[in-house]
Amino acid sequence: MDQITTEEMRILEINSEALGISTIQLMENAGKAVANKILEKVRTGKAYIFVGHGGKGGDGLAAARHLDSYGFDVTILLFGEIKHPAATVNLNIIRELDTVRLVEVKDVSELSPVHGDVIVDALLGTGFSGKPREPFRTGIDIFNKSKGYKVSIDIPSGVNPDTGENYGDHVIPDLVVTFHKMKRGLIGISNVIVESIGIPKEAELFTGPGELMVRMKPRPMLTKKGDWGRLLIIGGSETFSGAPTLAALGALRTGIDLVYVAAPEETAKIIAGYSPDLITIKLSGSHLNEDNIEQLLDFIKKSNVIILGPGLGTHEETAKAVHNLIEILKDENKRAIIDADALKLYARNKLYSQVVITPHSREFEIFFGTVLPSEIKERVNAVTNCAKQCECTVVAKGYYDVISDGSRVKLNKTGQPGMAVGGTGDILTGIIGALLTRHLPFEASTMGTFINGLAGSLAYEELRERISATDVIARIPKVLIDPLDAYKKRVYRRVI
Repeated sequence: MDQITTEEMRILEINSEALGISTIQLMENAGKAVANKILEKVRTGKAYIFVGHGGKGGDGLAAARHLDSYGFDVTILLFGEIKHPAATVNLNIIRELDTVRLVEVKDVSELSPVHGDVIVDALLGTGFSGKPREPFRTGIDIFNKSKGYKVSIDIPSGVNPDTGENYGDHVIPDLVVTFHKMKRGLIGISNVIVESIGIPKEAELFTGPGELMVRMKPRPMLTKKGDWGRLLIIGGSETFSGAPTLAALGALRTGIDLVYVAAPEETAKIIAGYSPDLITIKLSGSHLNEDNIEQLLDFIKKSNVIILGPGLGTHEETAKAVHNLIEILKDENKRAIIDADALKLYARNKLYSQVVITPHSREFEIFFGTVLPSEIKERVNAVTNCAKQCECTVVAKGYYDVISDGSRVKLNKTGQPGMAVGGTGDILTGIIGALLTRHLPFEASTMGTFINGLAGSLAYEELRERISATDVIARIPKVLIDPLDAYKKRVYRRVI
């Protein structure tokens, strides 16, 4: 059976909103689903709805309206001030209905059990954890002592939706009507029905602003330098200085604290000249070689994430160094991104679960020895199978980016054709690198592809096909500040 966590469900709700399906629509569908399930068991009579102040309370208010329309005599017991915006809309509607009785609970000591045909629990939802406090503790107790067919919306109040744990004070219902997918905390409970509320497949299959809005947390006030991540980029050669620089600048704009760029000495001097924000490590020689490894060890140890590959070149000495470095990273179980030339030099080898690779079609073919299909379903299958084979997370760049860790898969469709210019892939690597300091590989990869593509789309709004890689970097903060607004306002939309 498909399961979903509270975090994943919240992401889907935001992604649905980004697609034009508002929270109020989802709430309306949830309320109607609950009312319809009640109608299958109880045709008419008295209904009491115990309503809390969150989104679940809004679902309960919507259900109350539908039960009223079906002929039930409805009384709402409102515990606390409604705070959820969509629930407030439903409360305002209820206040206009003379046929629905609204009781605002001011003093829980005055409450007593009710006797009805249906009793609905809309008190504490998926945002709850810990032990219920007043007035909900008493509300739960009164609910359990009341008489009638008892229905919990989404999750029994007082039960942790992700673990199923409770601390004694929880609703004991005859039926739970949960939405979209089974909540993990309900696994093993027999009286649960899963109802659709209209969340589209698109909201789940594609990355969206929900991933960013739910998973990216603000820095704590007492944060000090280094707490928000240290990234080491090993790249550059006598020919290429731009690739590691773009990766580093992309990482900094994503919000990491420190970025070290290790490059051959003359290349490192050029990189340092691009920005005073970059810390360069000057390696001996004109390209990466085995003699550089000893110099890199301390930086590898103190960095949270390592990026290996941008602009390295494919010298024989570099190939040996890449193989040795990846073995060191494996031994340390370091989070890492193996990219660009390093991918080519390490082709046909297994990686490990802490690694992300970001190949375009040609690099995918070189690394895995198989052509990446153009048809989307075949492409998804190929990326998933190859991710399982190499035991890492694969970000296959393309018209639709395909991200898989071998078991899960997501698609990304932010971006536009102007991003075919050189350097945007290096920026993606840097963004994922920054996110990887605080998030797991699959999550960092899905968020990173969304950020990179949407930043490119914002650049396209102003510059159309004349964008450069640095134009994309400049717009990363706008995506991070308000992902939902940026997504809704984008001009370019991919269509197949």
